[in-house]
Amino acid sequence: MPALSQSIAVARTRPSVRKGPSRGLDAVFRTCSYGAALIVLLLLGGILGSIVYGGWPAFREFGFGFLTSSAWNIGTEQYGALVAVLGTVASAFLALLIGVPVSLGIAIFLTQLCPGWARKPVAMTIELLAAVPSIIYGMWGLFVFAPLFARFVQIPVSNVVEGLPIVGTLLYARVPSGVGVLTAGVILAIMIVPFIASIARDMLDQIPTVLRESAYGIGCTTWEVVRHVLVPQAAVSIIGAIMLGLGRALGETMAVTFVVGNANRLSASIFDPSSTIASRIANEFNEADGLQLNALMALGCLLFIITFIVLIVARLLTRRVQAA
Repeated sequence: MPALSQSIAVARTRPSVRKGPSRGLDAVFRTCSYGAALIVLLLLGGILGSIVYGGWPAFREFGFGFLTSSAWNIGTEQYGALVAVLGTVASAFLALLIGVPVSLGIAIFLTQLCPGWARKPVAMTIELLAAVPSIIYGMWGLFVFAPLFARFVQIPVSNVVEGLPIVGTLLYARVPSGVGVLTAGVILAIMIVPFIASIARDMLDQIPTVLRESAYGIGCTTWEVVRHVLVPQAAVSIIGAIMLGLGRALGETMAVTFVVGNANRLSASIFDPSSTIASRIANEFNEADGLQLNALMALGCLLFIITFIVLIVARLLTRRVQAA
């Protein structure tokens, strides 16, 4: 037995022999990594090249007027992207205006105020909203939300603001049907809330507890802790989450197609129907031919450019926050 114990002790104290790095496996891993990155770049370049090639006849035919014209007449083959671009930007902006405060409020509630027994059920409910198909949101918005919105919001508000200088222009519905840019913005806000809230909650959870406890220790209120400790620490991630939600709102198709109204009409009222780039492509692409198909491809190219601009703005905001 003493000999056995001595041999076990020697085995435990014996230094482990580490094998040298395998140059062959390392080369394979490096090649696979570069290949994966190259595939993504090739796919992105292929998508961009295909939509530019398909939309080039429309750009060549209408020039810069394609971007500034509101015409969309299949009979005379006159096409312009202004209505769709403005509808896309307006609905996405309204979605952020509604969804971002709600998302941050949910994230702060889950990390700071929610009781322990309710945290997981509430978080799971919020995450389940992300699993709902967009067409379900669109059908619910058209058949349930739009009639209620027309009856309890559009008609009363239109009666109050009719004839007023600025507010009347923005909030007067000529045909209170329930569908319109604001309805699309509300539905998009509901769709982006799970993404922004989940990312913001995870980032707030990763902030060291000692920072919060120190702030509470010197007498800070919950609002002061959130305003001066949590939000500055997670600002970069929150901006990234907001831009992720904006990207989802810009590219959403089916839900917006149901509730935006699909009208090629410029209107200053957010209650009136309009159209977006994605909804117009979804409505007309199946039967499009000739110059109309080229115009739809050009709309897709414009949507790609808008998304790219959003990405650049997100990068600039992130660097500015990091520098501060």
